[in-house]
Amino acid sequence: MINFKFSGKRRRFIGPLVKTLALSFGVLAMAFAQAADTIKVGVLHSLSGTMAISETTLKDTVLMLVEEQNKKGGLLGKKLEPVVVDPASNWPLFAEKTKELLGKEKVDVIFGCWTSVSRKSVLPVIEEMNGLLFYPVQYEGEESSKNVFYTGAAPNQQAIPAVDYLMNEVGVKRWVLAGTDYVYPRTTNKILESYLKSKGVAAEDIMINYTPFGHSDWQTIVSDIKKFGSSGKKTAVVSTINGDANVPFYKELGNQGISAEDIPVVAFSVGEEELSGFDTSPLVGHLAAWNYFMSADADVNESFIDSWHSYIKDEKRVTNDPMEATYIGFKMWAKAVEKAGTTEVDKVRPAMYGITVPNLTGGTAKMLPNHHLTKPVLIGEIQEDGQFEIVWQTEGEVPGDAWTDFLPESAKIVSDWQDPKIKCGNYNTETKTCSGQNY
Repeated sequence: MINFKFSGKRRRFIGPLVKTLALSFGVLAMAFAQAADTIKVGVLHSLSGTMAISETTLKDTVLMLVEEQNKKGGLLGKKLEPVVVDPASNWPLFAEKTKELLGKEKVDVIFGCWTSVSRKSVLPVIEEMNGLLFYPVQYEGEESSKNVFYTGAAPNQQAIPAVDYLMNEVGVKRWVLAGTDYVYPRTTNKILESYLKSKGVAAEDIMINYTPFGHSDWQTIVSDIKKFGSSGKKTAVVSTINGDANVPFYKELGNQGISAEDIPVVAFSVGEEELSGFDTSPLVGHLAAWNYFMSADADVNESFIDSWHSYIKDEKRVTNDPMEATYIGFKMWAKAVEKAGTTEVDKVRPAMYGITVPNLTGGTAKMLPNHHLTKPVLIGEIQEDGQFEIVWQTEGEVPGDAWTDFLPESAKIVSDWQDPKIKCGNYNTETKTCSGQNY
């Protein structure tokens, strides 16, 4: 046994040191205890770069929902703690920020991404690290991951109904498929081209054009669209143009005198938030297809708008479809956590199936076993004040289809993460096998 002896001077030094160390360990222990008493909510949206025009609002929406949930007592007796990162419209950076959120910050859930290329960047990371992502924007489908819940529209809940509306209600015969050059527009237009041809539209009556993110010089392209629409057949533009490129696109339509009566544009990525950034007078009459508009006449929508204005402290701020999708996803996740009694991903995931929450148009959103929602489809006409007048909508909610029926290779694929005979997102009904990720 070793005996340590200290002089009086050393005892005077060691005493305070021990107290300091004890205090430090106490602070660390309290910090760990506080961390254990919070549920971390990751927010993965671009706050800078070309997509900031759309995504910043979704960051604010998540923060509002977190604040509201905390006022109700949080979840499972714990306070929610938001962790915000900025992937800056840099697609590889989305993957790095996801690693940071899951690895360093240990978040329990992530709400984020807008473009499909950002989601595709995140996908292998969130699957490998077994995270949980709620993706709130319309997309091209052809995907179903057990780690992602898709609360935006699949093509059968936006693109296909929009084309049907233009074909049946407006009498469109020629089609311009104009999009930003990345996976969502290209896959969506591939589906639409196949669908249009199945309806008897000739190849020469379909014009397809892609431009890079942030594209600003639209003069030649709009001139080509104008020429394409001068053949005597009713022509429309189906727009999957994303981000701030929409501003100069619509301005050039006005500059060249293209009105909605001449060549209507139906957009899948232009909502109230994007329209608030510029003069909408030349755009009046053009269309957008979404599952929610701020103008929806429902008590729950009025309450949501009031909450938003109160939180953001600006009565002029608008609401839009991806905000509703974020709202629905957050409410469903909260219900699933309460149902599962934990934030553990492998227990929250199965608790999600069948969960319902009110949507903001007066109906009900239900989470399906393919990780997609039931959603109404609405066509809105742009008004001078930047709002949309709803001119058409489905009678009820349309179930989201992860795999389109209009591509031969996809028509035989189904997704079902609940059926014990399938339990995967890409089950081939012919070969009776799963071709990708499964349990």
